[in-house]
Amino acid sequence: MATSPTNTPASYEAAMEELEQLTGRIESGQLPLEQLLAGYERGAELLKFCRDKLQAVEEQIKVLDAGVLKPWAGE
Repeated sequence: MATSPTNTPASYEAAMEELEQLTGRIESGQLPLEQLLAGYERGAELLKFCRDKLQAVEEQIKVLDAGVLKPWAGE
């Protein structure tokens, strides 16, 4: 794997890009078992990182909206 499990992504976007690439490699079925396990572990770390970032943004939005999280009306 190109990235060590201890590397913290630079941003949410970087984590999502790495996760997409990792998912593609895992789904290809071409990884040896050890790399598959390492990829799965890295994927779990990336998901946690992304969830934590999204939670932090949600908390900031709540503060900006005086504690009331308003529903997003997508385009």
